Amino acid sequence: MPILYSGRVFSALRTSSFRRHVRFAGSAPSTRPCLVILGTGWGSYSVLKNIKKSLYDVVVISPRNHFLFTPLLASTTVGTLEFRSIIEPVRNVGFRQSHHFHLAYADHVDFDKRQVFCENSLNPDVKYAINYDKLVIGVGALSNTFGVPGVPENAYFLKEVSDARKIRNRILNNFELALAPGIAEKEKQRLLHTVIVGGGPTGIEFGAELYDFVEQDVSRLYRGQEKQVNVTLVESQQILGSFDERLRSFAEKKIRKRDRFHLVKSSVTEVKADGVVLANGDTIPCGLTVWSTGLAPRYFTRRLDVPKTHSGQILTDQYLQVLGTPTQSVYAVGDCADIQDYPLPCTAQVAERQGLYLAKQLNNIHRGKQEPFSHKSLGMLTYIGGYEALSDLPEFKLKGFPSWFLWRSAYLTRLGSWRLRMQVPMDWLKTLLFGRDVSRF
Repeated sequence: MPILYSGRVFSALRTSSFRRHVRFAGSAPSTRPCLVILGTGWGSYSVLKNIKKSLYDVVVISPRNHFLFTPLLASTTVGTLEFRSIIEPVRNVGFRQSHHFHLAYADHVDFDKRQVFCENSLNPDVKYAINYDKLVIGVGALSNTFGVPGVPENAYFLKEVSDARKIRNRILNNFELALAPGIAEKEKQRLLHTVIVGGGPTGIEFGAELYDFVEQDVSRLYRGQEKQVNVTLVESQQILGSFDERLRSFAEKKIRKRDRFHLVKSSVTEVKADGVVLANGDTIPCGLTVWSTGLAPRYFTRRLDVPKTHSGQILTDQYLQVLGTPTQSVYAVGDCADIQDYPLPCTAQVAERQGLYLAKQLNNIHRGKQEPFSHKSLGMLTYIGGYEALSDLPEFKLKGFPSWFLWRSAYLTRLGSWRLRMQVPMDWLKTLLFGRDVSRF
């Protein structure tokens, strides 16, 4: 029996579990082609915002119903910003039909039949397929554990709001528990020791936010404990490896000068519930391990039968079309993909510009192929704590307080909506005047 969705006919599904649990949301027949977008990250969201919805029925499939402004995610781990101040509900973009957004996981794709098989993220028994005319894959990537034992069970990642919330609660739990009667001094020291694995921008910015929290709020709310706090950043090579050498040296010098903040050049071979084990066999007891060491493909990406890079990213041509598919109707953007013979860094900047480029291509598809995608970096910014930052821009390099002002100004203008542009400065002002909120919930 055929199954209808938005006026299109679904073939009977071969997989029995999908055949049993198909759900239908009806609408009037449409003559517009169906553009299906997988994911709500930088690349996918950029396509969604810039596509001409008069030309397509735009359907979004994602287990996350919001866009996350990741450059400010570290600020939410200690309460500098609130979680909702850096997320924008996807439905605010506007869909022609309310059922054109699916809170679901994409399980796999049948490229021959042009079908995406989905599993509802709230009820895994609800499974169905969606036909597409054009498909954009922008599912992002996972944190790479490199197979280190104990990482999935004992370490905390920092890629989603849920990750930041877990870290925030763990930090507060450790401070409260360290004050409890009967806690041995050695256990207090462990609870108040945080290990950050990975010296990229995410690890550095989390360490910077933690430093500000200790200096400005712990000394006020947990008197005496600020002298027991220790933070160790473990990096096997050099911190901020993609930044200018002078800026990198400035950041390293600043971090080393801070009391109880340590840089360790090593790698982690195991993460335990109460500490980490280094390559030389040393163990660092800690109450929190934050893992930020690169990216790995998602299960969905691994399942796709298309050419991939050695790291598991989907290979595309310079028009962002996925290689090895039977039709020229599948595209991939962001961290889950890379361009053949034109490798690019996995950054929000690249993903956003790919999404904008692809939207323009699809908006003008009747003109045929246009210029291939090219990328010129606009620069990099990162916060290092103490109202100081680094700005590595093509035109100039900047560090210290002026760079911090530029860092905040630049990100404020890049927020996705006027609502967020109002909420973020209000959070900054509240933190400055009243301190960070240390409520547990």
